[in-house]
Amino acid sequence: MENNTFIAPKKVYVAMNADLIHHGHLNIIIEARKLGEVIIGIPTDNAAVSYKRLPYLPFEQRKIIVENIKGVSMVVPQETLDYVPNLQKYRPDYVVHGDDWKEGIQRKTRQRVIDTLNEWGGRLVEVPYTPGISSTKLNEAMKEIGTTPSLRMSRLRRLLHTQHLVRLLEAHNGLSGFVVENSYIEKNGMKKEFDGVWISSLTDSLAKGKPDTGFVDFTSRLDTINAIMDITTKPIVVDGDNGGNIENFPMVVKTLERLGVSAIIIEDKIGAKKNSLFGTDVFQEQDSIDNFSQKIMAGKKSQVTDEFMIIARIESLILKKGMADALQRAKAYIDSGADAIMIHSKEISPNEVLEFCENFRNFSRKVPLIVVPTTYCSITEKELEDAGVDVVIYANHLLRSAYSSMKKTAELILSCERAKEVEDMCVSIKDVLNLVEGGNGKSK
Repeated sequence: MENNTFIAPKKVYVAMNADLIHHGHLNIIIEARKLGEVIIGIPTDNAAVSYKRLPYLPFEQRKIIVENIKGVSMVVPQETLDYVPNLQKYRPDYVVHGDDWKEGIQRKTRQRVIDTLNEWGGRLVEVPYTPGISSTKLNEAMKEIGTTPSLRMSRLRRLLHTQHLVRLLEAHNGLSGFVVENSYIEKNGMKKEFDGVWISSLTDSLAKGKPDTGFVDFTSRLDTINAIMDITTKPIVVDGDNGGNIENFPMVVKTLERLGVSAIIIEDKIGAKKNSLFGTDVFQEQDSIDNFSQKIMAGKKSQVTDEFMIIARIESLILKKGMADALQRAKAYIDSGADAIMIHSKEISPNEVLEFCENFRNFSRKVPLIVVPTTYCSITEKELEDAGVDVVIYANHLLRSAYSSMKKTAELILSCERAKEVEDMCVSIKDVLNLVEGGNGKSK
């Protein structure tokens, strides 16, 4: 009698980020295919950003790419760095992975995979690492290629959707943009870097040797934006002062959106430009809620895409108008279409900002909350995140530290009547020549 018993094929689970597919990935899939039907688990954007960088491509695009690779039977989302939830759901006979995760941040993940597979007799199969492949070098190559306006612009919204806290650092020219783009540290096995660039009205003016009074016009600001765009791929947020009059603001929005800027922040003040950190020491006039709301609506109406963000900056605490006024304005601006709220303060203590955050959390309509801890700089990112802050902007620190260093160097040369004493304070001539063109692109 003929035996028609069906023997189900073995299930093989492979996890891969699948952002930059290379022959190492294909080699893993080929080996996995020899063992059975291949299930590819792709980390969602949230999962990927928890241990690495935000992928260049969103999850859905990465999923489509992998579904079309020969030998892949199914593609599923992996919601966490930890494999265990997916392993328990699909109960594969094998997990296939490269042998390069025995040390470092993934060592504990590997052990959890082994322990989980042991529950049903599954087995981990490790494929020798494919030589000549470096994800770091591939990412550097991607940076050399650059980005497109649409990809850059959409990246901020993706970061806000996937990260607990987005970190922006000020840049005021191409070189400082290079620093923001490439600076990173490795801490507790994780790579930590800035998520985007803040282009400040204050630092752009000072870098040009001009006061922060609106003397540097929008056309000149565009030169700075373009110089920074030439050397970066990260999202850019622009300080738009008060956005100008209602009639002109839509043109500003259209120009920045066309360039690929992710967002503009406009403050609810009118009249002659004065830096907010002067507070009530100088006369500063706050716009009416109705007029500023109209400006937000005009800007939103002029947008071509849904990716560009108009962020309302509230000056009530700066101008001593009180917490109730700040919260009233926040609600009105959100109702008018503001994509996020920035609350500003010049106090040394973060208490009033934290009080605002506590009230903001109770709003029925939620948008991201942004802070600029320039004066209340003792507060940590973790404290801000716990308070409900979504974006922290380090608004002027590169220019301030550059000026301090340049002044000290100049004075030391005058004092010593030669340059030898400042050499230890300077990057070598060789490194300067290789810094942008022909360099390794790292700033640590």
